[in-house]
Amino acid sequence: MKRQCYNPYLPSWEYIPDAEPKVFGQRLYIYGSHDLFGAKEYCEGDYVCWSTPVDDLSDWRYEGVIFKKQDTPWNKENLSYYAPDVVRGTDGRYYLYYSVANTSITSVAVCDKPAGKYQYLGDVHFPDGRVYGSKPEDWFMFDPAVLVDDDGRVFLYVGSGQKSNGEFGHEIKGLFVMELSSDMLTIISEPTIIMPADFNPKKPNYWEGPSIRHIGEWYYLVYPATDITGLNYAMSLFPDKGFIHKGPIHSSSDIGLEGRKLMNAAYPMGNSHGGMVCVHGQWYIFDHRTTNGAKRNRQAVAEPIEIREDGTIRMVESTSCGLNGGPLKGIGTYPAYIACVLHHAGMFGLRNPMDGPEITQDGPDYEPPEPAEREVTIETESAAPKAYISKMKNGSIAGFRYFDLTESTHIAVTVRGAGGVLELLPGEKDPVIASIPLAGTADWTTAGVKFDAGRLALESGRPIDSCPLYFRYKGKGTLDILSITLA
Repeated sequence: MKRQCYNPYLPSWEYIPDAEPKVFGQRLYIYGSHDLFGAKEYCEGDYVCWSTPVDDLSDWRYEGVIFKKQDTPWNKENLSYYAPDVVRGTDGRYYLYYSVANTSITSVAVCDKPAGKYQYLGDVHFPDGRVYGSKPEDWFMFDPAVLVDDDGRVFLYVGSGQKSNGEFGHEIKGLFVMELSSDMLTIISEPTIIMPADFNPKKPNYWEGPSIRHIGEWYYLVYPATDITGLNYAMSLFPDKGFIHKGPIHSSSDIGLEGRKLMNAAYPMGNSHGGMVCVHGQWYIFDHRTTNGAKRNRQAVAEPIEIREDGTIRMVESTSCGLNGGPLKGIGTYPAYIACVLHHAGMFGLRNPMDGPEITQDGPDYEPPEPAEREVTIETESAAPKAYISKMKNGSIAGFRYFDLTESTHIAVTVRGAGGVLELLPGEKDPVIASIPLAGTADWTTAGVKFDAGRLALESGRPIDSCPLYFRYKGKGTLDILSITLA
């Protein structure tokens, strides 16, 4: 790898939720919605793309804007684009499936390259040309996912489990599937419900955001569940029927992991949407997390997963190291925004899952130059805003997983704000391994202390080469954290 890879894996100023990971040729591409920092609505930006070589998942490159809101001829009001999917058609071209906000129409754009400038092709329609979603009796379509199967058949998965989407004039039926012709636009089968709408917060029913994969003999549907356990999955031996729920895969708040409940969320809760991809035999789940104290400022994260021999998948925890291929080095300086655990103290063991310290940045939304002007990577944009943790208050926790602390003897933090101490913990609770006194300043300042990595490993129950670091703030007022340094 050129560098170590963190979560989020894109630059801290980029906000790509709903990311579908796809390998085309020798590169891994990310296609998602596009949030803007500080925006009050979801998906306000045009579609952009990032990619990285399959041989180096740290070397992300900005591919630029691939499709603008104005590129859909009938989108006269420049309404937002929701979560897309991209597939390679049987003709070798690349097809972008998307929804203009709240229209119940699935549109398609096409390009000769995975990350070129896509051109509007048309809307999914019946053989007589009538666009699905153009009549009230059509079911509500939302968040398209597409499968070009091994035999060349094309399946479109769409739908919503949100009752509130009924206000847009179509019945909410849940997730349904339609087969398309080889032109990638024409419906050649009746819509079939495969996961009915049933909003039950105690069951992992279908909510929105499907992602489809055919792996071996199994078809996998990944989707956010109504029980708030994040991305769940169902399996079937068929592409259009027989899907059975198997369990959760990932929650950026770790809800559902080892019995963690909603009111004990490890990270401020938001929605979920993502998919799976295999790179050199290793499978990954891609998802997103919230930032800035807002559900509409979301960043892309990813974790390695294991598909067992029977096809099932164990739920994985959220980490700071994600695509790194293992723990981060215990020597060096790391940005605080890679914290994967972030919450206030709460009361009586409970806390507001929507609240907590925030990942934010020190400037407005950043728009990088197009690649035609110069290459844009994680390292090039020195003038972009810097991200940090804000609003730590008495009892707040910031956690980082995992580091190889074999050679680590000293830890320092760069902070600003109130005075007090930052306690180094092996987990979300005591014992305290070391305490860093904080003077309390309006400007960024660094303070540090020696610590016993061996004791930290022992108390955490983890090997010393794969240890977590947790910080608890004790003091009056609020604290910001810019970075941590291990030596």
